[in-house]
Amino acid sequence: MLNQKFQRAKPDSQATSKQNRFETFFLGNSADSLRAYSAAMSAAIEVLIKYFASQNQPYSGVSPAELATKLTEFDICPETGEKFPKILIQVGEAILQNSVVVSHPTCIAHLHCPPLIPALAAEVLISATNQSMDSWDQSPAATLLEQEIVDWLCCLFGYDATADGIFTSGGTQSNFMGLLLARDAFARDRLNWSIQKLGLPKEANRFRILCSDVSHFTIRQSAALLGLGEQAVVTVETDADYRLCPVALERKLAELKQQELLPIAIAATVGTTDFGSIDPLPELAACAKRHGLWLHVDAAYGGALILSDRHQHKLAGIEAADSLVVDFHKLFYQPISCGAFLLKDRSNFDLIKLHAEYLNPETNEDFGFLDLVTKSVQTTRRFDGLKLFMSLQALGRQAFADMIDTTIELAGATAKLIAAESALELANYPTINSLVFRYCPQQIPPKVEPITWANKINNQIRLSLLQQGAAVIGQTQIANSTYLKFTLLNPRTTITDIQTLLNRIKQLGEELEEVY
Repeated sequence: MLNQKFQRAKPDSQATSKQNRFETFFLGNSADSLRAYSAAMSAAIEVLIKYFASQNQPYSGVSPAELATKLTEFDICPETGEKFPKILIQVGEAILQNSVVVSHPTCIAHLHCPPLIPALAAEVLISATNQSMDSWDQSPAATLLEQEIVDWLCCLFGYDATADGIFTSGGTQSNFMGLLLARDAFARDRLNWSIQKLGLPKEANRFRILCSDVSHFTIRQSAALLGLGEQAVVTVETDADYRLCPVALERKLAELKQQELLPIAIAATVGTTDFGSIDPLPELAACAKRHGLWLHVDAAYGGALILSDRHQHKLAGIEAADSLVVDFHKLFYQPISCGAFLLKDRSNFDLIKLHAEYLNPETNEDFGFLDLVTKSVQTTRRFDGLKLFMSLQALGRQAFADMIDTTIELAGATAKLIAAESALELANYPTINSLVFRYCPQQIPPKVEPITWANKINNQIRLSLLQQGAAVIGQTQIANSTYLKFTLLNPRTTITDIQTLLNRIKQLGEELEEVY
């Protein structure tokens, strides 16, 4: 009855007129709103295609100084708004045109993937619906779908029904969560101490986290943010394939015991950033069990191999991890950002569980409301699970496996090309699809250290390719030597693309030797 009266009531015409001036600013159910939204989206697609997707090289080559000058021409917040088509063209010319084209076959510097078209379509739905994943009443259907995806992921990685997880912004946040829970679980189980309630115990300055000497920098960063300091991270030597050495790990644990220090976790890696190396998980799991340590597995890069029939054996033992990380904005080909943190025993999420009466009161559980904020270090959070869901639905597991297998095959073929070249030196045979190599100068100027000369040439090769817009390739360092890096995530990159790029690298090296 009240609703009927509301529908029959005549709105005040003056108030309605004032409100209507905002109608085309938002997506709503009025004809004006729908027309404005459709026009804006159509115009955005045209600009995206013209200034970004149609580019025939991975970067424009514009210098940092030139680009900064272009961007200073913008009036960030004008008093009155500009026409939207004009804004889009300005953005296209100044920004899109000078962005790295991640889908280009020679944009191969980082773990930075070309995003799938179904995921791009999903981003439109995610942004327009604007669900916030902290509480049920801000994301009812989204909450349940995310939980369904998390349950599927737990099963995929070999966990049982006691496992759980949460979507995250990526490996940095997921690694932080894993080490946060490892720290708090150790304090709870060994010291009868609640860090959530009481802060760090006096023993915290003796806590130690063990990882390989090529693990991701966020292990150190997490230790610092957790109040343990970077000194809490103990690096363990790797073998010839850059995998954490179990014998060296046991030796290091014995040393820590002699020093009366307190190991709390082993952080293993499935896919190191430079080499794609995978730590021996069964051996590390056995070591963790022997010593009563939390096993955290950073599979941000290599976790996608679980989809491949040909390569999932490389993840043997991952189901023993107490916590693990998988990123979807790498080999699942999702737009940034999109990742997940999985936990073998969901009860450990209680270590960070909190209730706020205005957001997720405890009574919500009585009504069957699932508030995901209780197992996240984020409050407001995007519905990123939708883009992964739509991509999986559209392609299916076999297509993902095919893309992953294709890139691994390409990396292997690329390694053979490099190994066959006398002017190039291969640093590693790829486990996944990243490989490191360098140009070897054919002549060394007098009174110049060979390593200094080689480093200078390799630095300039990478810079020249970027300045010319010919390729975006990576750079890293092994000992004191500078190396170049290909990260071959793009299944559309061919061996012909690689051969052409290697030829260009050799040509640049020879030219630079003459110039210098």
